[in-house]
Amino acid sequence: MLRKPLLLAAAAMLAAAGGASARDLTVVSWGGAYQDAQRQVYFEPFRKTGTKMVDESWDGGIGVLRTKVQAGNANWDVVQVEAEELVLGCEEGLFEKMDFSKIGGKDQYLPAGVHDCGVGAIVYDFILAYDGDKLKDGPKSWKDFWDVKKFPGKRGLRQGPKSNLEFALMADGVPPADVYKVLATEAGVDRAFKKLDELRDHLIFWKAGAQPPQLLASGEVVMTSAYNGRISAANEKDKKNFKIGWDGALFTIDSWVILKGTPNKDAAYKFLDFVGRAENQAKLPDFIAYGVTNKKAIDLISAKAMPDLPTNPKNMANAIELDAQFWIDNIDRLTERFNKWAAK
Repeated sequence: MLRKPLLLAAAAMLAAAGGASARDLTVVSWGGAYQDAQRQVYFEPFRKTGTKMVDESWDGGIGVLRTKVQAGNANWDVVQVEAEELVLGCEEGLFEKMDFSKIGGKDQYLPAGVHDCGVGAIVYDFILAYDGDKLKDGPKSWKDFWDVKKFPGKRGLRQGPKSNLEFALMADGVPPADVYKVLATEAGVDRAFKKLDELRDHLIFWKAGAQPPQLLASGEVVMTSAYNGRISAANEKDKKNFKIGWDGALFTIDSWVILKGTPNKDAAYKFLDFVGRAENQAKLPDFIAYGVTNKKAIDLISAKAMPDLPTNPKNMANAIELDAQFWIDNIDRLTERFNKWAAK
């Protein structure tokens, strides 16, 4: 008489246990207009292939990934990371080694998009942006960004030292090509912070990529550093007249990684294979102005999208690559110094 209820109870327990481990694939990106574009180009079409997935967003930080993986709470599977997070996380064993045979092979991607633990997602720039409706003759360089007499009002900069120290040195007259030579010395770091002192009373810091266009739209700042794609997206979607200064821009590549210990490794590779295909990547610049990493996709990008891309040779003319190795070596100590400086 008791056998059937006991069997049903056991089956229920097994089902519950199975359901707890068999969660949907979770993909994590940067939110805002960029993730809206990814949903249209990648996420929704991928779901239609039959794999269940959810997408979440984050604001970055290797500490977040350390906590998840080391605590055994890696409830994310595929995450988009910045260049130094890719290298540090790989060295610390936070990511799975990337099997490129499952995502089209290494030769499919730009060399800079191939790494032991990751595959390139986008090429983007840190740029100077302002509202063309409010400044008819706006800033053209980081030197102009620092000129509070000619352009009075608040400025927006990303919270943290990365990009800000480079911009400060360029504003102080260092040629873009020499920025990291100067930053490699303590005197160069001191010089950058001294230059930042000039803007101390004129700064608003942002964290999420969606914030700079919001700050410009609200009038809280007259100009800001920003990710180029977020500014172009605001112009396209919200009919803004935001302008981009490409002179002294910093370009870099974000990558996809698979968190160590994921129960969804097969689904993760299916996703990365899908978003790595040329025909899919080529659609992204129509929704947000970021460069792509599949070599064949570059030739498929629409002519309409090309002028606003960071990979456009005209926009690359006086840009420099963000030195990931410099930030890997210095991010902790310079973040501590920056936070103390900002708190004064």
